[in-house]
Amino acid sequence: MSSNKNEFKVKGEELLKKIKELIHEGNVRKIIIKNEEGKTYLEIPVTIGIVGAIIAPVLAAVGAIAALAANFKIEVIKREDQ
Repeated sequence: MSSNKNEFKVKGEELLKKIKELIHEGNVRKIIIKNEEGKTYLEIPVTIGIVGAIIAPVLAAVGAIAALAANFKIEVIKREDQ
């Protein structure tokens, strides 16, 4: 299994929405939230079974992080099925 990376720049108020979208895509292996300078705030390993009660605390943490800065970079490592 190989992977590829994508990076998105989002404003603080868009952060939670974008994270939810990425998790629901289903082909994401890991999401890394960084500030504009590249400092990592949170790494989210996304497994196939991440649903419901497990994801709620992660999304709460993302919401709290969104209040810390105006702009973020989201690095997404996706699965590529061979």
